[in-house]
Amino acid sequence: MATRRDERWIPQPPWSRRVGAPNAARSPSSAICRAAIAAAIGVAAALWAPPARAQAAAPAPADARPEDVGTLDGIVGAFYDVISGPAGEPRQWERDATLYLPGVTFSVVDRDPQTGAPRPRTVTKQEYIDQSDAFLVRAGFHEREIHRLTTRFGSVAHVWSTYEWETDDGRTGRGVNGIHLAWDGDRWWITHATWDQETPDNPIPREFLP
Repeated sequence: MATRRDERWIPQPPWSRRVGAPNAARSPSSAICRAAIAAAIGVAAALWAPPARAQAAAPAPADARPEDVGTLDGIVGAFYDVISGPAGEPRQWERDATLYLPGVTFSVVDRDPQTGAPRPRTVTKQEYIDQSDAFLVRAGFHEREIHRLTTRFGSVAHVWSTYEWETDDGRTGRGVNGIHLAWDGDRWWITHATWDQETPDNPIPREFLP
């Protein structure tokens, strides 16, 4: 499915570079990662449980790929690509680390499994890896952007990125990522990301859909 983009640009310095329906089986659980992994697993309590086995460690950042960080299109595409892949394939955590400003955190909106009430929380990047890596590799996980709204002022940009995901065994879902970015004159950095999962009582608004 082609991604529809609505880019609302505000005048910027001359050195800046401009860039650019799943089925109804969606769980009411919320995401512990960008693709609503908790909803896919269906075990909200696992969000708080200690890892059952050794988890992947965040590697020291390598040199970023120019195509990943030179444009907004590139960095948003890499944001999804690094966590996607078939079952048994390691995720691209080394490449992932090059996308983010050091010390980045994620804000996750979990939902109470009994009441459905939202419970926002913040996790470090390593906590995100610890909570998601085993599931991503075991299940086979594929996440893609289906729509984007972009606003920019000078060296900062915000992207509302609507996504859909599926696992190798056919589980699916949708949600919206809020991605904050900064341009340093040479490349883009993701400075923060937050997301929420679509549920029956939390449908994605029309303006966030293709």
